Amino acid sequence: MLRIFKKEDQTFGQFNGGEIIENKPIGFPHEAFVLKPFSNLFYWAHAIATKDSTIGLHPHKGFEILTYVLKGKIRHYDTKIEKWVSLKKGDVQLIQSGSGISHSEHLYDKSEIFQIWFDPDLSKSLNKEPQYKDYKEKEFENINGIKTIIGNSSGINIDSDVFMFEYDIKKGFHLELDKNRIHTFYLISGEIEIDKNIVTKDSFFIYSNVDYIKLICSEESILFHISVPNKLNYETYYK
Repeated sequence: MLRIFKKEDQTFGQFNGGEIIENKPIGFPHEAFVLKPFSNLFYWAHAIATKDSTIGLHPHKGFEILTYVLKGKIRHYDTKIEKWVSLKKGDVQLIQSGSGISHSEHLYDKSEIFQIWFDPDLSKSLNKEPQYKDYKEKEFENINGIKTIIGNSSGINIDSDVFMFEYDIKKGFHLELDKNRIHTFYLISGEIEIDKNIVTKDSFFIYSNVDYIKLICSEESILFHISVPNKLNYETYYK
C-alpha cells in the first residue's frame, strides 16, 4: 500500500518568530495532522533557517533524537559534553536522551536539517545514562549513490530498530523491501514517478506490505528512506 503526503498536506511549525520554519511529515501527537506517530517513529521535522537563529537550551528524556544536516551548517550544545560542536552538510548528530539531557541548536542562514525522534522503549531508556555523539559524512558508506546512515555498515548504533538510507537517483531505481517493515521516504530534491504517481520535492510517502518498488526520474533526485518494524514488542509513548 502506498500513501503520499505532499508538502502542503504536512504539519507546519516555526521557532523564533519565523527565523526557523518547519514542515513536519510526522508531527507531535497533539498537532492537527492526519499522520500520527507509528511504530518507533515518533516525530520527523524538516527545518529551514531563514536567518541565523538559535533554539535555546531545552530538555529531552527517553527518546533517541537524530539530526541530519541537509544543507549549510549548524552548531549544537548539550549538557553531556558541555561545548558547542559544528556540523555541516551530510553530518549526523545523535542524542540518546535517556534519563535526561538538555541541548541547544544554532542554525546558520539558509541551513536545513531533518530532526527525527525514535521511541526505543521508554520503560527502559528512561533509566539509562544519556549519550551524545557526532558522525561526519565521510564516515558513512556510499556505494553507487546509496548512502547507509543506519544499517549493517554504519557506525551508528541505536536501541530503536531502524534502518536509514539516502539515495542519489540518476534515472531509474528499484528497491527490494522487507514486507514486515514500514518504509517511509522523503524526497529531498528532484521529482520522481512511482506507481504512476508523480512525487515532488518535500513530499513524504509510505509503503507497507510490499517487497519491491521501482522509481523513475527525469532529473537527478535525492531520496531519504527510513525503515521501521510493522509491530513492536513494547508499548510506545503514543499508543
